[in-house]
Amino acid sequence: MRSEFAMSSRDDRHVDADDESTGVVLHKDSKWYQSWENFKDNNAYMNKVFDLKMKYDESDHLLVRGTRFFTDKMGQLFGGVFSKTELSDVLTEICKVEPDFDKERFLKMCEKEIIPNILEAIVRGDLTILKDWCYEAPFNALAAPIKEVKKAKYVMCSRVLDINNLDLAAGKMMEQGPVLVIMFQSQQIIVVKDQKGNVVEGDPDKIMRVTYVWALCRDQEEFNPRAAWKLLDISAVTGSQFL
Repeated sequence: MRSEFAMSSRDDRHVDADDESTGVVLHKDSKWYQSWENFKDNNAYMNKVFDLKMKYDESDHLLVRGTRFFTDKMGQLFGGVFSKTELSDVLTEICKVEPDFDKERFLKMCEKEIIPNILEAIVRGDLTILKDWCYEAPFNALAAPIKEVKKAKYVMCSRVLDINNLDLAAGKMMEQGPVLVIMFQSQQIIVVKDQKGNVVEGDPDKIMRVTYVWALCRDQEEFNPRAAWKLLDISAVTGSQFL
């Protein structure tokens, strides 16, 4: 879990336990998200991407609260909000606490650790791990359909097959610290069954392509890069189906 890396990092630095840390973290989470929401409210492009997130459509799968928004020119859309100079400034700020930070190494960590942990938690319905990797708002949005499935006593049988087309789309320096926006696609089999094994949602023979845009924020007070990043916002859209 992400928190295990954080604990290891604190042990290495011999930081004394803080009995009030839970309250501080919750307060910090709230400030992070509010700052991000304020930024989005003042940017039409970002609202177009992230405010469409997780909207429920009765024709959609329970576990894919996808939107109908999709563009092959997502990079151009982000170009209307962020500049290359701004991304460079964000990366420079990250390097102040992580001197050996490297864009490609960060993307590799996303591909091998951050994305798989979060996606696997979603398809398995593991709320503990999901909460560990998410700020409160995205956790609540992602947890809602999972709780619906569990309440109905259904079984989640979805699988993540592949992650590809990962790219660092943009960066933004917020009051609390840096935010990096990544884009990627995932091939998934999305299936929900009842207790008798009957499929009640999805198709075990169809592979869905889901396009994601994630905003990841870095806690500048956390020195271990494997524990510093958490999901701040998410947009997902279901794309083509493959036989």
